[in-house]
Amino acid sequence: MNTIRNLKSAFVTGATGLLGNNLVRELVTRGFAVKALVRSPAKAQQQFAGLPGVELVLGDMADVPAFASALQGCDVVFHTAAFFRDNYKGGSHWPALKRINVDGTQQLIEHAYRAGIRCFIQTSSIAVLNGEPGTPIDETCLRKLADADDYYRSKILADQAVLAFLTQHPDLHASLVLPGWMWGPADIGPTSSGQFVNDVLLGKLPGLVPGSFSVVDARDVAKAHIAAAEHGQRGERYLAAGRHMTMRELVPLLGRIAGVKTPTRDLPLPLLFILAAVQELYARISGKPVLLSLATVRLMRKEAGRSHFNHAKSERELKLTFRPLEQTVADTIAWYRSHGWLKAAANSTQ
Repeated sequence: MNTIRNLKSAFVTGATGLLGNNLVRELVTRGFAVKALVRSPAKAQQQFAGLPGVELVLGDMADVPAFASALQGCDVVFHTAAFFRDNYKGGSHWPALKRINVDGTQQLIEHAYRAGIRCFIQTSSIAVLNGEPGTPIDETCLRKLADADDYYRSKILADQAVLAFLTQHPDLHASLVLPGWMWGPADIGPTSSGQFVNDVLLGKLPGLVPGSFSVVDARDVAKAHIAAAEHGQRGERYLAAGRHMTMRELVPLLGRIAGVKTPTRDLPLPLLFILAAVQELYARISGKPVLLSLATVRLMRKEAGRSHFNHAKSERELKLTFRPLEQTVADTIAWYRSHGWLKAAANSTQ
């Protein structure tokens, strides 16, 4: 139970993403040599300029064989890359979800094993779990494929691919880390959380949408990944979901920390369905991305109250802890302000 793996070099997919870049920084701090898989050299230079110990590898999870040779010499793969956000921008994205999230994961673990790597950490998601609203959900509460939207289904199948490969290769260690809705600094994408922060602070949120979330700091999720690699148990899932929050709690918290006014009225679900339908129609005509998709509204309705998670296993086996959410929100806002994203909001600061 107390196995400590001596790992010195890491390969990180999705390295410029919110989780990936914070994981790279944490690994460097701990003395790891890091190979960082990136799709955009310009974005990578922006994200990692001046950070020692990082070798950039240009590549894409849609074509794993093209970068597979770079896996040589690494002790562990941290697979954080995934196709996610576009799935909630209208239309059907299953071919891309399967190619990148499912087939890409399968190919990555195969090539990693051929390269001599014997430790693989899969970034899963709370999406693979399900439970009754308001009840604590742990790693045993697996979601059925029939109850999954396309993104959720892709994450379930990706996890299954990792675990199936594990059963065929007894000398390989693999664990799965299940993050919640990740927030944190250096979110240059931005991800959905970073976009949400910007929308709220720039006054673009017309009202409070229904739903609840499990909010977690990406830096804490990064530490959970490293702990899973160094002493996690083979084939086990570890929750790193964070703190349960409703939108009615989260938006005012953002406003208080940022010093800006935030909306107080609720937007009813039927209105959101209408707005999303109009958005998708406009998107098909104009070619512009939607702000709110039908897939997002359906997800809000379906997952309402299903964001209470029990971290006992991760706390026990990974010694996982979470920093205060207020610190995460403050650090996220501070990063955007210091990088010039929130100039319009400065005029509203109290």
